[in-house]
Amino acid sequence: MTVEEHKARKERSAKLILWFAMISMFMMFAGLTSAFLVSKGRADWIKDFQMPTAFYASTAVILTCSFMMHWALVSVRKGKHTSATGALLATFLLGLAFFFLQFQGFRQIIQMGYYFTGQASSITTTFLYVVALVHLAHVLGGMISLLVIIYNHFKQKYKPGQTLGIELGATYWHFLDFLWLFLFLFLSFFK
Repeated sequence: MTVEEHKARKERSAKLILWFAMISMFMMFAGLTSAFLVSKGRADWIKDFQMPTAFYASTAVILTCSFMMHWALVSVRKGKHTSATGALLATFLLGLAFFFLQFQGFRQIIQMGYYFTGQASSITTTFLYVVALVHLAHVLGGMISLLVIIYNHFKQKYKPGQTLGIELGATYWHFLDFLWLFLFLFLSFFK
C-alpha cells in the first residue's frame, strides 16, 4: 500500500466514524422528540408555552457559526492562513455566545414562571431542558474539538491538500447547526 492509499483510507475511516456518530446522536434526539410528541397528550402539558427570545438569537448565532466554520475550511483550502485564523476564532467566540444565549433562554423560561425540576416544574419545560442540555453537551464537544483545530491551525498542520481535521470539524459544526435548527423548529411548532 502506498502512502497516498494509506492516507486516503485513513481519511475515509475518520469521516465514516464521524458520520456514524452523528447518525447515532440524531437518533437519540429522534427518540427524545418522539417522547415529546407522546407526552403532548398529558393533561399537565403547557399548550401556550412561548419559546424564549434568547433561543431565537442563539439560532442566528449557531447558523453564523456554521458559516464561519465553512469559511475557515475554504480559507485553508485556498492557503489563506490569516483568513482561516479569523474564521476559526470567530467560530469559537460565536460558540461561546451560543452557550450564553442558551442559559439566557433558561433564565427567561424561569422568569415566565416555568421551572425545569421540582414540584413547580412541568413535563413541557422538563423536555425542553433535557433536549437543550443534551444539545449543549454536543456543542461543548464541538468547542473542545474546535480548540484542537485552532491549536493545530496555529501549528500550521492544515494547508491546501491537508485539511482532514478541519473538514471533520466543519462537518460536525454543520451537523450541530442542523440539529439545533431541527430542535428549535420542532419545539416551536409542535407545542
